[in-house]
Amino acid sequence: MDGHDFIPASPRPAAGAGNDGAGVQFGPGSVTEDDVRRAVSAFARQEARRPGEQSSVGSAVALAVSTRDGVPGIWLTRRSPALRKHPGQFALPGGRMDPGEDAPTAARRELTEELGVALPDCAVLGLLDDYPTRSGYTMTPVVLWAGADRVTTANPGEVAEVFFVPFDELDVEPLFDRIPESQRPVIKLPWRGGYLHAPTAAVIYQFREVVLHGEHTRVADFEQPVFAWR
Repeated sequence: MDGHDFIPASPRPAAGAGNDGAGVQFGPGSVTEDDVRRAVSAFARQEARRPGEQSSVGSAVALAVSTRDGVPGIWLTRRSPALRKHPGQFALPGGRMDPGEDAPTAARRELTEELGVALPDCAVLGLLDDYPTRSGYTMTPVVLWAGADRVTTANPGEVAEVFFVPFDELDVEPLFDRIPESQRPVIKLPWRGGYLHAPTAAVIYQFREVVLHGEHTRVADFEQPVFAWR
């Protein structure tokens, strides 16, 4: 596939799995705001510190947890093909921080601008690790609670499609590619017949580890595919 060697992640049972190896099913009412808050609060996040690298632009992405008919999930978008940066790619709602903004403020603003979902400051549950991107940004993931059955209204100038992704679809083992351009493993997540790539895949995988499994897994050293470097 793609002319590269693929390295499967070592499988492990999902949190709460029984002897038969069956993973948790995230059905109606299976995850609450308090559950997510506790999981993120217990996580000691790391800021990006890579000595010798050029400074990057601060950005924030929103891992906004909502429920649909009681089933928890997050929103994923496909970026508008008209955008100058990364057109048509799958992404979490987000973007660069405006002057004077912190990551939670930027994530909330971007969520409103892209999906029409306005959340108060108290909706912020915490932050995950910074992820430095190859295109010159330091991405800070912000976990928020968006409540039940929220209606989204995509901004067509920025978003081509919006997807509600239930937790069951996030709870997958990643694959790792090797490329000649880097010694770091390239993470990719199986999703709906294809793959999500880093940086989005790295951020979602850490969210899965922290929130769904209580594992404090680091992802900053997972590589992006070359097409995402620009």
